[in-house]
Amino acid sequence: MSGIVFHQQQVVFPSHQCKCCSVPRIKGERVGFPYLQHGYAASCPKFVKLSPHAVVGGSGGAQYSEQWLDARKKQKREKIAGIDQDELLDPLLLADADSCFCEFRGVQIHHKVYDAESQSNNAESQSNNSSQSHTISQVAHNSSWKLGLPMILLHGFGASVYSWSRVMKPLTEVTGSKVLAFDRPAFGLTSRVDASTYLSTGTNDAKPLNPYSLAFSVLATLHFIDFLASEKIVLVGHSAGSLVAVDSYFEAPECIEALILISPAIFAPSAAQKPAEQDKAGRENQTEGEISNSNMLAKPFIKIFSILLRCITCITQAIVQMTKGMTDMLNLMYKRTLSAILRSAFGVMLIRVIIDKFGRAAVRSAWHDPNQATEHVLNGYTKPLRAKGWDKALAEFTAATLANAQSESKSPMSKRLSEISCPVLIITGDNDRIVPSWNAKRLSQAIPGSCLEVIKNCGHLPHEEKVDEFVSIVYKFLHGAFGDQKEPSLQGAVV
Repeated sequence: MSGIVFHQQQVVFPSHQCKCCSVPRIKGERVGFPYLQHGYAASCPKFVKLSPHAVVGGSGGAQYSEQWLDARKKQKREKIAGIDQDELLDPLLLADADSCFCEFRGVQIHHKVYDAESQSNNAESQSNNSSQSHTISQVAHNSSWKLGLPMILLHGFGASVYSWSRVMKPLTEVTGSKVLAFDRPAFGLTSRVDASTYLSTGTNDAKPLNPYSLAFSVLATLHFIDFLASEKIVLVGHSAGSLVAVDSYFEAPECIEALILISPAIFAPSAAQKPAEQDKAGRENQTEGEISNSNMLAKPFIKIFSILLRCITCITQAIVQMTKGMTDMLNLMYKRTLSAILRSAFGVMLIRVIIDKFGRAAVRSAWHDPNQATEHVLNGYTKPLRAKGWDKALAEFTAATLANAQSESKSPMSKRLSEISCPVLIITGDNDRIVPSWNAKRLSQAIPGSCLEVIKNCGHLPHEEKVDEFVSIVYKFLHGAFGDQKEPSLQGAVV
């Protein structure tokens, strides 16, 4: 008989009348195909449930089976921040028409390059784009001055080359040279390598570098400086990318002509004590010490008390140092444990939950006006979630960031900021909810000779929210720093 046949599976109703409907049942009656045919079983889902082991025969049964399988597939499909996770692709398959890839230490790095010469040749075709053409005409075409140096753009956490899409072409007009942006490992369309396999197999290096570490991003930046075949460049970093930019400067200061830090996620040190106040405090301490010495010479009891006090002080300091050492050890153990958890299946699942719940909301909160974060913008930020291994790579990146924080091989950033000698521009929005503008102000005070520009009615993304104003500020800064100099434009640019 055609229809649905259960393999030794029949449902016995426990009562005379179904509890879910008014269909009368005979106690102990077994429900067979006639009831299914007349819809009685379908009206009682509490007692009758189709088994996945059912054999389907006939056209009607086959159609029902296909619907059931489709429903099962829909139930299993998982989405993260609106992106289907059942059909993840290789990043190469997600590339745009102008995407480029290059291999660096076993990692395929996605990047885009815009050329000033090619952009000038295509100026007429771009005239329909009012935002970009207006920016270029107002800022660059009104002046014949060009910097003549290439520029490298470093995106922040959770972003990609996409975040620079509105300003790359206008910046080529400002620099008169190439502008390059690349996706740091764990972001965008750069390949997601397995860190454990990568570190175990290694490359030609004696000790392979974690591809998700800050140091790797710095070396990748230096690699692209060589790629541009320029002796010097202008380095631009946004948010967490500012840290990569500053570290790249300290790695090769001779290659960085200027730094531009946008909404920099670099913790700025508090204002240092003024030298005059330090001298005054020192004189007061010295005076108190001289008085104390004279008193000790005059009164033996005070001298003995002072010796005891010194002994107690030394013991207290020893205990404090011991406690500090234990605290540092516990802190190190805590960070290592947290790193291990992040790399585990639980950590990856946690990353997926966080991105799903807060990913799109975080993008909106980065804008002064969240309504400007259109569906097109959100799609641009969430596109990398279609790449295979994005979740594991993000977990590895977070763990590597913790490892970098616990490293003591370098002096604190707050101490190194004063050593920056190239021109520095800091741009921030007055309504930045992610990195407050007051931090940028403190950072500008810590870097000698730096310029600070605060854009009004702007959030964490000045280069996306206020394109015209952003490009204008960059142009004025570069022209002010190098406008009267002939050497930068003669030295560097290769177009």
